[in-house]
Amino acid sequence: MALLYGADAVYLAGREFGMRASAGNFSDEALASAITAAHGKGVRVYVTCNTLPRENELERLPAYLSFLQEAGADAIIAADLGVIALAKKYAPLVPLHISTQFGVVSSAAANALYELGADTVVLARELSLDEIRAIRAHTPRELRLEAFVHGAMCVSFSGRCVLSNYLTGRDANRGECAQPCRWKYHLVEEKRPGEFFEISEDGGAFILNSRDLCMIEHLPELLDAGVTSLKIEGRMKSAYYTAAVTNAYRHALDAAMAGRPLEKLWRDEVDMLSHRPYSTGFYFGQPGQYTDDARYESAADVVAVVETCEADTALLTQRNKFLRGDELELLVPGGDPVAFIASELYDADGLPIADVRRAMMPFRMPLPFRVPAGTVLRKRRETPAGA
Repeated sequence: MALLYGADAVYLAGREFGMRASAGNFSDEALASAITAAHGKGVRVYVTCNTLPRENELERLPAYLSFLQEAGADAIIAADLGVIALAKKYAPLVPLHISTQFGVVSSAAANALYELGADTVVLARELSLDEIRAIRAHTPRELRLEAFVHGAMCVSFSGRCVLSNYLTGRDANRGECAQPCRWKYHLVEEKRPGEFFEISEDGGAFILNSRDLCMIEHLPELLDAGVTSLKIEGRMKSAYYTAAVTNAYRHALDAAMAGRPLEKLWRDEVDMLSHRPYSTGFYFGQPGQYTDDARYESAADVVAVVETCEADTALLTQRNKFLRGDELELLVPGGDPVAFIASELYDADGLPIADVRRAMMPFRMPLPFRVPAGTVLRKRRETPAGA
């Protein structure tokens, strides 16, 4: 979906050393195939090696780094000085990116990492635009500055929270965060165990829960501050999320680069996705990032994905139930969403049907025009979830 909907680069991980341990991730064979597929589309692949490896893991790292070079990875994303040194030794031809986990908040840190061989620094999420502008003014132009523009925010400093490790034994710095900052907390008085008290008068007890970051309306300011690449958090999200958010930011970035205003369509598009209330993070000062519940909002559901499309008839796979006569939208790669009525539906054998209700069932339907495989169909909700 990232390739189809306009990403210039994707970041992903192998089975070890990445900060999303439960994401499934790529075997060596699958990772090599993913790199080949991305390169066939002119898209770069950055591989995350951004955990803080323990001593018993180090013996496996050199062979993995060498494999990444052989597989054609376009960059290794690292957060540990030891990993940086090993990457220079065992994958010297692969560019080095510094993870946001490193916590770069100054030009001194950025310049030191540049001297160590980094060509890109993913800045800490806690920086303001003014701070980024100052870092850009005091670093070599050859050093690329990357910044997060969309996705979940961490209540701690760039993922350095130890709460998950303390409460569950799952280490956030090893890609296993249980996200206890999203939990609902109560107060217990020492001498009254078992009696739970709400922490606030209005019933909200999500005292550590962050909003989501959304900077789609502020890309010109980011570019003006010296940011050279935009990063979307999304490795634990759905394929639909990847498609829609990539599509929206692709259009927003193209408009910003051309000096055109952002169309309201693309700001509205990010509201279609499952998200917490949005914030601009620290870019314009203290973010007011907390939200008092764990609710996600969204305005549409993906109902099908195109498998093949010939002329104006497509074979699709169902994702959510819908009926003949429903109004749907094609999330067109490279174009605006297109609304149409599902006036005809057929099963995989070509027999007419009234609805598409079985999970993952194949079916056929006419579309307004031919679209590539992977194109998403969605249905807007009458009442947005979370409203």
